[in-house]
Amino acid sequence: MTNFLSFQVHGGGIGGGVAANLTSLLEFLEGLSGKTPPEMFSAILPGITGMDNIHPLFVHYPIAFFTAFFLLDVIGSLAKKAQWRYVASWLLYLGTVAAVFTVVAGLFAADSVEHGEDVHDIMERHEHIGIAVLSFSLFLSAWRMKKWGLHSLGANMVFLCLAGFLCLLLSLGADLGGLMVYQYGVSVKPASISAAISATNSVGAAVQHKHKQDNPDMNKDGHNHGGHDHSGHKHGSQSHSHNHVGHNHSH
Repeated sequence: MTNFLSFQVHGGGIGGGVAANLTSLLEFLEGLSGKTPPEMFSAILPGITGMDNIHPLFVHYPIAFFTAFFLLDVIGSLAKKAQWRYVASWLLYLGTVAAVFTVVAGLFAADSVEHGEDVHDIMERHEHIGIAVLSFSLFLSAWRMKKWGLHSLGANMVFLCLAGFLCLLLSLGADLGGLMVYQYGVSVKPASISAAISATNSVGAAVQHKHKQDNPDMNKDGHNHGGHDHSGHKHGSQSHSHNHVGHNHSH
């Protein structure tokens, strides 16, 4: 399945690649027939299988739902489109449900993920912001369902300001989450990274070694000095020097 998806992403379907793509998919489906259910799950979803916790699986949903809710609600308010605001309401409700699962998964992940003291404070702030996002979304969802004064201009402005603040908190929390993963490597397996780096270095060294073998006239800094032709020119100059000395009196 990984090969099949990789083939699609890299544009293998162009120029006669559809047949190879279909063959790869059929081979993958045929290979699933002899696997147990856990092995099938691991083959179909290798990324989820390799996760230490499921928090990263949920975190994208509240980001997408809340952002779409806020933008659509603002546009619907300015354009006075009641139907747009109705759709925005459902995006808010879906984002709130997703935030519940995300925060719960994050609380379990905080207790199970290994991290140092330099990450602990960042993780605490990330956790607090996540709980604040959930609290705000629950409040806004209840306000939306009850329609507490949303038809008045003042109440509607307050609601939109709180919705904007919700998105701001969401962005801050996402930024801290990215900092923990990409800067400090939280939940990233060091052995996998080392293996990938070693493999990359090995390939680079092999290519460089082959390049030097294919070009014997290359010196250490990669410049071609002509090999024996340069040496022959040097000896010729020495011979000319001796001849000149030998004919010193005649010249």
